[in-house]
Amino acid sequence: MTNPPTTSDTNIDFSALRLQLTSGSEKVQQQLIHKLATLGNAGLDVLMEFLLQRRFNPPSGADGTAYQILCTADSTSAKEFLQTYFPTGIVPLHSDRAIDYIPLQQLLAVQDFQAADRMTLQKLCELAGSAAVQRKWLYFTEVENFPIPDLQTINTLWVVHSEGKFGFSIQREIWLSQGKNWEKFWTKIGWKNGNSWTRYPNEFTWNLTAPPGHLPLSNQLRGNRVIAGLFSHPAWEKLNT
Repeated sequence: MTNPPTTSDTNIDFSALRLQLTSGSEKVQQQLIHKLATLGNAGLDVLMEFLLQRRFNPPSGADGTAYQILCTADSTSAKEFLQTYFPTGIVPLHSDRAIDYIPLQQLLAVQDFQAADRMTLQKLCELAGSAAVQRKWLYFTEVENFPIPDLQTINTLWVVHSEGKFGFSIQREIWLSQGKNWEKFWTKIGWKNGNSWTRYPNEFTWNLTAPPGHLPLSNQLRGNRVIAGLFSHPAWEKLNT
């Protein structure tokens, strides 16, 4: 069971919180969601209502945070709710090549970002074909043939489950904001400090205290050609989430 509200929380106006949650900006929503997570079963009930109201909308970072809290809550009703309405997760898992993205969604939902990063490369290799799966890394020439729905699915999973902090589209926005200057970009996202590259895995930050765009790593240890291919992919021109 979840922890019950404290005595000082029993007078909280949950109706007002519901209204603020549905009408507020994403920043406000994130703050309220984290607050509701501390308010026992009543708070979880509000989060379930919030997700139910939004289940046919493109998922946001706020949706992802609410989903993560319900996933990790010690609550039978929360688990039953998620199994009923979101059995494969909060993000629709579209794939043109029958790739199973449920394992990636599950890792991101519990914010195991290091394992999710490894899983992301695995899924990109699956998209590239059996040769890439065997070698466990990508040629930049393979990236241009990735289906748009698959790249968007992987990206949306990262964005939604990181409060909008991680993902290929986030990295691309930062890269563009730095005038496509790779050296500035590496520093901005924490992959390089001065002339020193961040060492894998211990020098990377595997949680939300990392700089925006820090993850996923996109095979960066093999240079910038793969990530350049990702950034030039038409998936981002048609991104609607």
